[in-house]
Order: sequence, then C-alpha cells, then structure tokens
Amino acid sequence: MTDYRIRSAAERREDILAQAAALGIDDAYISRLVDTFYSRVRAHPLLGPVFDDAITDWEPHLAKMKDFWASVALNAGRYSGKPVPAHTQHRTIAPWHFDIWLGLFEQTLRDTAPTSAAIPYFMDRANRIAQSLQYAMFGLPGLERK
Repeated sequence: MTDYRIRSAAERREDILAQAAALGIDDAYISRLVDTFYSRVRAHPLLGPVFDDAITDWEPHLAKMKDFWASVALNAGRYSGKPVPAHTQHRTIAPWHFDIWLGLFEQTLRDTAPTSAAIPYFMDRANRIAQSLQYAMFGLPGLERK
C-alpha cells in the first residue's frame, strides 16, 4: 500500500520558492523582466498600439504585472485582478497578437533571465496564460465565438 502525504499550502509555497530561487528568480528579477518586457511591448509596431488603447496609466499597470508574475512564478499571492474580463473588454486584441506577445516575452527572457532554466519555467506559465485568455476571448479553435 502506498502512503500519500498531503502537503500544506505553506509547504507547496516553500517548494515553489526554492525551485524559483534555484533558477535565480526573485522579486528583483521579476521587476526587471516586467519593466524590460513592457518597454519592448510599447515600442513594438503591432503590440504598442493595442496596449496604448488599453492602458492610460502605465505605472499602476506595471505594478499590477509585477504582482501578477510574482504570484505566477513565486506563488506570492499578491495579484487579485481578473485578467479575463480585463482583456475581453478590448476589442482590438486579435488571436495573432498572442503569438507576437509570446515571442517578445520569450526574447525578453532570453536577454534577461538569470539562468537558462528560468526561460522554460516562465514560458510554460506564459503559454498556459495565453492559451487560457485565447479560449476565453475567442473560444476553442474551430468554434465560433457566441
């Protein structure tokens, strides 16, 4: 018979923090990643206008994104927003924007990541987030949005 041990939320969080620390991921890196990435987004000829339509005050948005990525990567629990409604209200977002966003995010990781192993750590999460938003906004591939 196999014994199963249920870990507490605190134990799971400590495991995540240890894994992230081993990859060189901490709040300082997340701040650098977010600042660098969104600087590139704003300068991008296709993404920049979409974000400029959606965001009028960048400082609170950057702070929110730092909390979001700290919650995603470090299980920090600081983000309490609702990303699906925040994105679905912007009708200028098209499905292909997500591919560009992901490519730019990956390039930013390649340019800034503290270790090469941090790249797939973030990209796995970024891909799942993008897929989830795409499903919510546009439905499953091959199905029309109702």
